[in-house]
Formats: sequence, C-alpha cells, structure tokens
Amino acid sequence: MESSPDHLAQPITSLARQDFTALPQDLTIAQALEHIRTTGVGEKIIYFYVVDGDGRLAGVLPTRRLLTAAIDQRVRDIMIERVIAIPHTATVMDACELFLCHKFLAFPVVDAQRMLVGVVDVGLFTEEVVDVSEHERMDDVFQTIGFRVAEVQNASPAKAFRFRFPWLLATIGSGTLCALLAGAYEATLAGSLVLAFFLTLVLGLGESVSAQSVTVTVQAIHGLKVSWAWFARAIRRELGTAGLLGLACGAAVVAVVWLWRGAMTPALVIGGSVAASVVTASLLGLCIPAALHALKLDPKIAAGPITLAVADIFTLLVYFNLAKVAL
Repeated sequence: MESSPDHLAQPITSLARQDFTALPQDLTIAQALEHIRTTGVGEKIIYFYVVDGDGRLAGVLPTRRLLTAAIDQRVRDIMIERVIAIPHTATVMDACELFLCHKFLAFPVVDAQRMLVGVVDVGLFTEEVVDVSEHERMDDVFQTIGFRVAEVQNASPAKAFRFRFPWLLATIGSGTLCALLAGAYEATLAGSLVLAFFLTLVLGLGESVSAQSVTVTVQAIHGLKVSWAWFARAIRRELGTAGLLGLACGAAVVAVVWLWRGAMTPALVIGGSVAASVVTASLLGLCIPAALHALKLDPKIAAGPITLAVADIFTLLVYFNLAKVAL
C-alpha cells in the first residue's frame, strides 16, 4: 500500500470489497451453508457478516464457529453481536488506526443506517502474505501498518502537532506538579541549601535512566504479546540492572558531594535518593510501555513523555522526603 498522505485521505469505500456473503440471522446453520454454496464466497474467507430482516448489520460469524456448530442451530444464536464496523465516511487512515487498535483480519463497512456496504480486509493495507494460521506473524503485519501510518503523520506539520502535542501535556503537567512539590518542601530546601544544588542532577539521572528503560522495553515488546510470565521475568531482570545502576550512581554522587561540600550527611541523603530514584525510574520505564502495549496504545510515542513525567514526580518525592527525615 502506498503511504502518501493523499492515498490515506481517500474514502475507505474506494477500497472496500463487494464480494462478501451476508447471512440472514434467522437461517439455521444448514440453511446458511446452503446459502453460501448457492451464492458463493468472495476471494478471501475471513468472517461472515450477519444481517437482520431489514438488512442492517447484526453480528459477525467467524468461519470456524460456522463450521463447528450444530446444523439445527440458528445463525443469530452463535453469532457475535458486538461488531466493530467502519463507517462509510471514514478514510483509509481511519481504517488503518482500527486495524492497529483491534488487530482484526477484516472490518465491515456500514452506512448511516448500519446497512452493510462492503468489507475491508488486512490484505489491503500490507504487501505481506497473511496466513491466518500463522499467528506468530500477525503482530509483524500490524507493526508494518503502524510504521507506514507513522511515516505519513509527519508529512504535515499540523498533523504532527495534533498527534504529538497531547502527550507533551504530560510533561507540562508534571513540571507544574514538581514546582508545587518544591514549594511544599520549601522549609527542607531552606534548611540545607546543598539540596537545591543537586536537584537538577537528581531529576536528570531519573529521566535518563527511565528513557533508557523505555527504549529497551519498546524494542523488546515489538511484535510480542505481553503476558504476566514475560512481565515477571522482565521485572526481575530490570530490578537487577536497576539496583546496580542505582548503587553506582548513588556512590558517585556521594563522592562528589562529600569532596565538594565536606558534609557526609547531605552526601548520603543525596546519594541515597539518587539510588532510589534510579531504581524507580528504571521500573517505570519498563511498566509504562508494557501497560500501553497491553492496552493496544502506541508505546513509541506515548511511553516517553508519560514515563518521564511520572519519573520526575517520584524522584522529587523520594528526594524531598528522604531529606526531610535525615536532615
């Protein structure tokens, strides 16, 4: 599929297939099979769509369910009633986003009265050969679609702005919250001025570590279905790495503060908060992209701003509370 902006702005009806078979919902399975044999099927058999007496879309019937049902059952009794359909006013870009979000092999196209006007299958959006039995390849196919969508979204400054700005609001919100947190701990900062000197360093380390973890996690989950078993293994591995990074960074900062200011207590407080924030930021850099991926959101765009925002807030909470207790 071409990835030009003009192509993706085309109406989806221009690509919708018309060689689909609509099954009336009151047919028995035996009658439905006879209806299919009589009317024929399209080039690709993926789903059979069910219509009511007025011809409106009422459900979807996967091929496997149709072939394994008892012949005296009614179509309406075994169909899936909740159907995600593409409106006839949608563009090719809108359809791409639906394929990315839901990862179905096909979607029906309906008009304003929910009348079935066509079918769009995933083969129209990728040059990959899709075999529905090869489940391992499906994520790669949809990722290919995602990359092409991402390319065209940068073609127009206005589109890029609309796509990226909402996520940057997370950074603005976290910055405002961090300022309020600093104001809430004004007495702690005033009691030990050295804390203010290293505030930027503590925040910068937390952001750097979380950005590293986000990058590694996004690469790891590419084409992968996130499971609890995978997540548990990833947490154990990241916790080990984060612990070593936290100890190393904390020790380095303790040495710097002690050599510069000659005060061991503030040095230990700042070093300890650095170690804790590094561990926290590393775990956030794993958990947030994995959660976004599990929710079928795009971790490549959203994970960075959200993770950095949350990492900043947790870093300051650890930093100020540890200082308040120890100094």
